[in-house]
Amino acid sequence: MEARRSKSYQSLDMSGDNLEAQPERHRNRILKPCVLLLTCSVSVLLVFHVGTHRTPSWELLRPVGTVAGIGRKNSSSRTPNDRLLGGLLSPEFDEKPCFSRYQSTLYRKASPHAPSPYLIRRLREYEALHKKCAPNTDLYNKSIEKLKSGRSNGPMECNYVVWIPHNGLGNRVLTIVSSFLYALLNNKVLLVHIPSDFTDLLCEPFPGTSWVLPSDFPVHNFLDFDTGTPQSYGNMLRNKVIDDEMLSGSSNATLPAYVYHHLPWYYNHWDKLFFCGDAQRLLRRITWLLLKSDHYFVPSLFLLQEYEEELRQLFVERATTFHHLVRYLVHPTNAVWDYVTSYYRAHLAVADEMVGIQIRVFHNFPVPFESMLRQVINCSLSEGILPKVNLQEWAAPASKTNTKVKAVLVASLFSEYVERIRDMYAKHPTTTGEVVSVHQPSHEEHQHTEQRGHNIKALAEVELLSFSDALITSAWSTFGYVAQGLGGLQPWILLRHTQSDLPCRQAMSSEPCYLMPPPFPSSHCSKDHGDAGEAAAARQYVMQCEDELGGIKVFD
Repeated sequence: MEARRSKSYQSLDMSGDNLEAQPERHRNRILKPCVLLLTCSVSVLLVFHVGTHRTPSWELLRPVGTVAGIGRKNSSSRTPNDRLLGGLLSPEFDEKPCFSRYQSTLYRKASPHAPSPYLIRRLREYEALHKKCAPNTDLYNKSIEKLKSGRSNGPMECNYVVWIPHNGLGNRVLTIVSSFLYALLNNKVLLVHIPSDFTDLLCEPFPGTSWVLPSDFPVHNFLDFDTGTPQSYGNMLRNKVIDDEMLSGSSNATLPAYVYHHLPWYYNHWDKLFFCGDAQRLLRRITWLLLKSDHYFVPSLFLLQEYEEELRQLFVERATTFHHLVRYLVHPTNAVWDYVTSYYRAHLAVADEMVGIQIRVFHNFPVPFESMLRQVINCSLSEGILPKVNLQEWAAPASKTNTKVKAVLVASLFSEYVERIRDMYAKHPTTTGEVVSVHQPSHEEHQHTEQRGHNIKALAEVELLSFSDALITSAWSTFGYVAQGLGGLQPWILLRHTQSDLPCRQAMSSEPCYLMPPPFPSSHCSKDHGDAGEAAAARQYVMQCEDELGGIKVFD
């Protein structure tokens, strides 16, 4: 069947005129056969390079130093003077150790979302707290001594959340942001464990101090912590190490010196009790919390009455939560930023408009190459993201002065998507007269999170995608979530649901999806272990995701 479709694909008119002429109410019916037959297909797709040279790999690209002020021809939507992102960033940093912190506005579209004055104030307060409680301070050392003792009678002046890395770069960024918000809500300090594969990727986000967990941290085996770890909150609750007296808030209760939170996708019923009201009140009193997750669990924090008022003040626009926090926390080091800016200047800066296309196919949900290719094509066509081509004519040299240039950046582990379309765009003109160039910085074939070089490329491509004017992402992809959050973009998501006739759907915001949340209402919180239904007032801000029927995300 796939072979027959491929032959039909080569002979069909790819201009897409028939699709364009249909009334809006019939378009959905047409898209489904279009996906199968690729009528409007080759037309627009990931459009790919005008010309015959291939984009050099990252290994061949020599960093040339960061130069400020390089933007696309159509740069009116960028506000390079807003170097502090509306007050989100502290002005206390020296620019040279981390160029990306204050230069990102030269490359990204200006955000239409201003951080609230309350968020700005709380960030400055947090920075002061972090500086006071940072590693190797007297207060940090006192908290470490309490940790070594094995027991605690309550919170200390400095209390901590320790982030444990898990899975790929996208997962890590999402959980760093989630862990930071959790720390902010509970007046705790976030410290992150940086493994060798994650070294020198991100700048320090807090002025005058470090967020890196020291190597002499007394809990030595925390990287091996998992669902069976006795110190996990779920296991402590199940085994009654955490009892009703502790949950009730009794001042006489002796608390554990630390608690591990196990929140990856395979967490169990007991682990999910973390998202109950009494759990949060107890955990606020524990000095050391070690947290491992691979999901953006922020939406479940919005469902807790504990945090409702604070979150309302922090994020007047609820659906900007990730957008503000990821721009505050995530700044590539100069080593990564050099790759980003030099690649941008070499391939993307001359364009009037930039389109990002992020393609991810998961091993546990395989999609045939032809099917994914058709889906991207039909999404691009039906949404007017990329232009059609005129197969009746041969491409002529473009005018250097009057031709609009549209650059497409494709992020994928594979090169075949680009290669299949590149020759066609080199041979045939677009129906709009635009010149479309397509670029792919790398194609690793397989994900290698354990390799620092792979993570450098991944972070660089996330940053490049965030510079887009329009973005297409893959459903369930944490990589895409980070790019859309950094850019404040509402992506067109390549849907995987068999019941949908649409190849893609535009997200309502740049917020990521919590793909595998605990049940809601909080039925998993028993009468003795939580406040079932306590988040009724907040429920209006948490709804179903566009790309996962069982997922939830923050809405306005």
